[in-house]
Amino acid sequence: MRRLTLIAAALALFSGTAAAQSDYPTRPITVIVPFTAGGPTDTVARLVAEPMTRALGQQVIIENVGGAGGTLGARRVATADPDGYTLLLHHIGQATSASLYRKLSYSPAKDFAGIGLITDVPMTIISRADFPATSIKELIETIKTKKQDITLANAGVGAVSHLCGMLLQSALGVQVTTVPYKGTGPAMTDILGSQVDILCDQTTNTTGHIGTGKVKAFAVTTKERLKTLPNLPTMDESGVKGFEVVAWHGLYAPKGTPKPIVDKLAAALQGALKDEKVIARLADLGAEPVSQEAATPAALDKYLADEIAKWKPVIESAGVYAD
Repeated sequence: MRRLTLIAAALALFSGTAAAQSDYPTRPITVIVPFTAGGPTDTVARLVAEPMTRALGQQVIIENVGGAGGTLGARRVATADPDGYTLLLHHIGQATSASLYRKLSYSPAKDFAGIGLITDVPMTIISRADFPATSIKELIETIKTKKQDITLANAGVGAVSHLCGMLLQSALGVQVTTVPYKGTGPAMTDILGSQVDILCDQTTNTTGHIGTGKVKAFAVTTKERLKTLPNLPTMDESGVKGFEVVAWHGLYAPKGTPKPIVDKLAAALQGALKDEKVIARLADLGAEPVSQEAATPAALDKYLADEIAKWKPVIESAGVYAD
């Protein structure tokens, strides 16, 4: 009799869990962006939130939890209940944090369930408007000549601009003076004010300033030239062979989130990436959505693993770590 009671209880629990998964979502979903509002990652998150809200029938709320290069917000999601109501939208820093932080309290590879890739955002190498170089070749020559007299801004340890700057110094075989800021906004403000020399940042943040001439643009960090910035050469064609950095973004749930919920979120994300407004807005910013095949849990999990392996030697070679 006791055994039958236990079986009945287990079946009731399973039935209730299955029903909860099939009814998901029944309340608003919070997407944690681990950076301040107004930055490139925040822009991407708010773009996809609206069509995902329509698809899921519940409000997708963006919450900015900045600090520690994105690790504070990521940790919050890693330790959240795996019920699909707390998600993480992070950029390439999700991969590089595995090597950058010696005392990371979570595992980027093990503590998250991938939902899907969102977009690859190209990077541009820009300078203050009154910087003397007029071409990427002149910029490279100036960097190699002046070295630590050159100031290179970034949005903080672990930011994409920081990673791009490390790769640039490694590729050119020189060290400049890096100037970390608490976010992309302050870094761009000082570039616009001619307080620092150069910055490598996402097109979502630089395209408008390039168009108005408020900054000087030298190159893009993609394999091919961009349709939105056709006059800018790639670093590869400028002589820095193999130089490529893209600020990819992905959507994650905590590890252990039931597969039916992950699949429902992935379907909503895929729909958002086909939304004409999302496509048009990303195009304005020099970016585009990933393919439908890439906006899947399996694709993101593999891409994350590959990126962790790619950036580990770059970070170790630079010897730059954060506690």
